[in-house]
Amino acid sequence: MGLQELWFVLIAVLFLGYFLLEGFDFGVGILMRVLGRGPDTPERDRRRRAVLNTIGPVWDGNEVWLLVAGGAMFAAFPEWYATLFSGFYLPLFLILLALIFRAVAIEFRGKVDDAVWRRRWDHAIFWGSVVPALLWGVAFANIVRGVAIDADKQVTGTLFDLLNPYGLLGGLVTLGVFTLHGAVFLGLKTAGDLRAEAVQSARFLAPVVLVLGGIFAVWTQLAHGHAWTWAAVAVAAAALVVVVAAVAADREGWAFAGTSLAITAVVVLLFGSLFPDVMPTTLADGVSLTVENASSSHYTLVVMTWAAAFLTPVVLVYQGWTYWVFRARISEDQIPPSIGLRPARAARTAGSARGGEADATED
Repeated sequence: MGLQELWFVLIAVLFLGYFLLEGFDFGVGILMRVLGRGPDTPERDRRRRAVLNTIGPVWDGNEVWLLVAGGAMFAAFPEWYATLFSGFYLPLFLILLALIFRAVAIEFRGKVDDAVWRRRWDHAIFWGSVVPALLWGVAFANIVRGVAIDADKQVTGTLFDLLNPYGLLGGLVTLGVFTLHGAVFLGLKTAGDLRAEAVQSARFLAPVVLVLGGIFAVWTQLAHGHAWTWAAVAVAAAALVVVVAAVAADREGWAFAGTSLAITAVVVLLFGSLFPDVMPTTLADGVSLTVENASSSHYTLVVMTWAAAFLTPVVLVYQGWTYWVFRARISEDQIPPSIGLRPARAARTAGSARGGEADATED
């Protein structure tokens, strides 16, 4: 294996790490409103805060995998990076915008002790999780399917070209898989009624994801796969069957292992079907980007390989330590009362009430 092939595999591994870790973050963000539905009460707020606290110590670290994957793509395959980010500009911009809104919402939600304030940020967390979970599937499905790349290595298609049946199915699959991954993660990280509702959500989602994922995997294999990628299809199908059985038996540990294995198998299927291309063209007179014509110089790849060899173990140890420290389950009973600032209208109302009491005392 040469350095070009090695870095193709490493970029696949980086995206796999992102989808495994950020995937359940997306699922938790989507399910926060589902598991915390009902009227605005302190009890509902504690439940939503309990859901959010399951990813509180780790969500921002999980996003680092995307930054590293993008940086590695830029350095190792600059032609791939340039063509992808120009041709997929609008969906990638929407993903970035959604991630920004989600990050701000997670940080700002508890700053003010007001139901209206929290409800608005809850919407931002929900949509900031749904949009990336959907669009990542649309983007990667179209990368494998191929796009209109001309002889100048420019994408000539439009956003509507990406919204084809195969791309939309890929988006529904990633949305479903990440939501299921998040439900199983919540089953692992919570206790009491919240855990029971999370497992119940996983029971509902698992058969749906099994059907959608099976259709997408077989379609990908028949249209774009190689002989050896049938193994990835089989592993993905077996993993999802394990998830269905595990959630039915209240074995969320096995279920989480199953969703993780299914995501791994799908990433192997996508990148395996793509190789040796990195972005195939659908034009007869176009140019497909490959690991050969899209890569950086040999010297650049050598320097990157040495840097990755030293830094990757540090990142893995640090993230592993973080998950170990915050491994305990969370229940609603452990959530303290809100300590956010009082909204301005409440402060004015309280001030008016105090002023009225003073006037009455003077009279």
